[in-house]
Amino acid sequence: MTQSVDLEASFERVSLPLDQPFTISRGTTETTENVVVRIDDGERTGIGAAAPDPYYGETPATVESVLPDLFDALETVGDPLNRTAITREMDDRVRGNAAAKAAVSIAVHDLVGKRLDLPLYRLFGLDPSRSITSSFTVGLDDPQTMADNARDAVDEGYTVLKMKLGSDRDPEIVEAVRTAAPEARIRVDANEGWTPREAVEMSKTLAKHDVEFLEQPVAATDSEGLRFVYEHARLPIAVDESCVVPSDVPNVADRSDVVVVKLMKCGGPLQALRLIHAARAHDLEVMLGCMVETNAVIASACHLTPLVDYADLDGSLLLAEDPYDGIRMSEGTIDLSTVDRPGTGVEPI
Repeated sequence: MTQSVDLEASFERVSLPLDQPFTISRGTTETTENVVVRIDDGERTGIGAAAPDPYYGETPATVESVLPDLFDALETVGDPLNRTAITREMDDRVRGNAAAKAAVSIAVHDLVGKRLDLPLYRLFGLDPSRSITSSFTVGLDDPQTMADNARDAVDEGYTVLKMKLGSDRDPEIVEAVRTAAPEARIRVDANEGWTPREAVEMSKTLAKHDVEFLEQPVAATDSEGLRFVYEHARLPIAVDESCVVPSDVPNVADRSDVVVVKLMKCGGPLQALRLIHAARAHDLEVMLGCMVETNAVIASACHLTPLVDYADLDGSLLLAEDPYDGIRMSEGTIDLSTVDRPGTGVEPI
C-alpha cells in the first residue's frame, strides 16, 4: 500500500574549491561544482547532490535543467518509500542524466531513512560489521611531487593509495611513489591514458612494484584493446569508464576482474545496487568509486560498502572545505557500526 506525501523539492549550485589542483590524464581540476538537492516532507529534509562530469555529458547547467522534470516524477509517485517507482518514473521522463537522477535518488533515500529513523545500510539490510578501507588518491604530477603527496598521505594514516597515471614519466612515477610509500597498498588508474600495448608493458613495471590492480588502462571505446590488456597484463584489470550501467557488465565480464561502481555514473543508490549484483552474477569483484564531490554524495555510497571488495571514496577529502558532514572515515576506514544518524548521515556544517 502506497502512502502519498506532500513533498517540497529544491536545489542549489555550490562551488567547491579543491585543497590543491587535481590532475588526471584528461586534465586538471581546481574547483568543482555540485548541485545540492533537498526534499522536504514538512518535518524532515533529505539531502543529496549531483557531481556532474562533462565526460558523461553532464554539467551543473544540464543537471539544473532536468531537475524540475525529475521533481515532477517524484510528485507523480508521491510515496518516497516507493523508490523503484520513482526511479522508473524519472527514467520515463528524462533519458540519461545519471548525476541529476542520483541527486534526487540520494535525497529520497536520505528522507526515507530519516522518516523511519534508520541509517541507509539498514534500509538495504546490510551488515555494518564489515568495515572497508578507502584509498586516498594521489593526482598526476611530476614524480617528486607525487612521491611527496604519497608520503604525506601515509603519514596521515592512509594505508591504501590510488595513483593516477597516464603521462610520459609513468615508470619513474611508480618507482618514486613506491619508494615513498613502501608499505602502502597501491592501485593505479590510467583513466584511458594508454594504448593496449603500452598498458601491457606498463603492467610489468606495476607488478614489479606490487601494485594491486590497474584501472581503466585503455579507452572505454576500445573493447578489443581492453581484452588484449586483460589477457596479457601482469595484474588484475578494473573497469570504470567501460562500465557505466548494469547492462554494460556482460560486455566487460570476459575482459576485466573488477567493476567500478559510481553513483554519479549509474543514477543513485538503487541503480548502484543493481550494478553491484550484475557484477557479482558475472563473478567480478566490485569497487565503489566517486567523483570529486561533497559528503552529500559520498555518505550514501559509504552505506553500500558491505557489498563490495574495494572502496575509492575520498572525493570529499580532496576539497578545501566541505559544507556537509558525512560518514566518519578515520584514516580511510569506513566503519558503519559507528553511524549514529538516520538516512545517509549527512548534516550541514
